[in-house]
Amino acid sequence: MTESQQLNPTPPASLRSSRRNEKQGEVVSTKMDKTIVVEVMLRSAHPLYRRGITEHRRFYAHDAENKCTVGDVVRIQETRPLSKLKRWRLLEIVHQAAKAPTPEQIARAVGEGEIKRDTRKAKPKVVAPDTATTATAAGEAS
Repeated sequence: MTESQQLNPTPPASLRSSRRNEKQGEVVSTKMDKTIVVEVMLRSAHPLYRRGITEHRRFYAHDAENKCTVGDVVRIQETRPLSKLKRWRLLEIVHQAAKAPTPEQIARAVGEGEIKRDTRKAKPKVVAPDTATTATAAGEAS
């Protein structure tokens, strides 16, 4: 082994830091197949006034397994161009969004009788006057 290899051993691929840019943001759309739209909040200082500025940017990222849902917080990494707009790929889901309960879960939690009973106030029925009878009555009166 040479002296330079002893002083600077190369770390394994899993420990090497990537030179590719990484961002963390929230998924705002999953309507396309294998594609997610991630909105990233970028904070910077104003060049003249040095006040903090928040800018939101949207990135199209490749989600090969379609496992993201709207509201998930994800990490994306720069990659080669995959399509006209996709230049990012999904690395990991940092935090999954809460899912809405199904009607069956609501029924179990609340009780079946509570769902069937309607507790709203009944609206009074308004009967519209018959325009045909009022018009003939007005014609006979004159």
